[in-house]
Amino acid sequence: MNPDPRGLPTVEVVPEGAPGHTKSERVRAMFARIVPRYDVMNAIMTGGMDRRWRAAAAAAAAPTGQVVLDVGTGTGDLTLAMVRAGARQVVGVDFCEEMLAVARGKARATGQDDAVSFLVGDALRLPFPDATFDRVVNGFLLRNVADLPGALTEMTRVLKPGGRLVCLEITHPPAAFAPFFRVYFVHVVPLLGAVLTGEGAAYRYLPASLAPLPSAERLVVLLAQSGLTDVRFRRLGLGTMALHVGMKVGPR
Repeated sequence: MNPDPRGLPTVEVVPEGAPGHTKSERVRAMFARIVPRYDVMNAIMTGGMDRRWRAAAAAAAAPTGQVVLDVGTGTGDLTLAMVRAGARQVVGVDFCEEMLAVARGKARATGQDDAVSFLVGDALRLPFPDATFDRVVNGFLLRNVADLPGALTEMTRVLKPGGRLVCLEITHPPAAFAPFFRVYFVHVVPLLGAVLTGEGAAYRYLPASLAPLPSAERLVVLLAQSGLTDVRFRRLGLGTMALHVGMKVGPR
């Protein structure tokens, strides 16, 4: 695998059997198919830890009284975590309308719909002016974008100077734990996905999509190149998750 000049792998990983000509089209089609069992599968696959990881991302964002953008919101769990953490208003954006329909239902059911709105949008072309949001967050998005530096630059663009960008994503685990993680992620997760959702291909894509993702250390560099400063990260989930935080350069 030869890196490109930005230090990123050149091999593109796409879901098997999903219709579409581009990665974005195929990933969107995949998510539209797995919506009915998506949340259940996440909870089982992570042993219920996904909720704690989103809470950690919300705490890192420190959104109290702020206007927040959640990019790649999916079924809205991170958006709603931001509201629980004190955000004044949260906009959740995703390119899959089927996912957003579930997110809207959750917001209504929990009485949080006054504080949130959900819009169809592409992480590479966010439909907002420059410097719109106090905080921009994303959870489990980065592996799925066709242009990672482009997505990071776009999220930084809509962030106000002095605002925070928070990224929660699966990452390459420490060497000592990597063999055990690989057995679970590459073999057990696709089997669970096939049994519980009938979409084994989607959960074969999940571990495959991690391979080209830059390391947590390299992602710090990419975030800095997008226009952020004071970029740092910490590992969660036995080192298999990374929570990155950076601030946009410039005064408020």
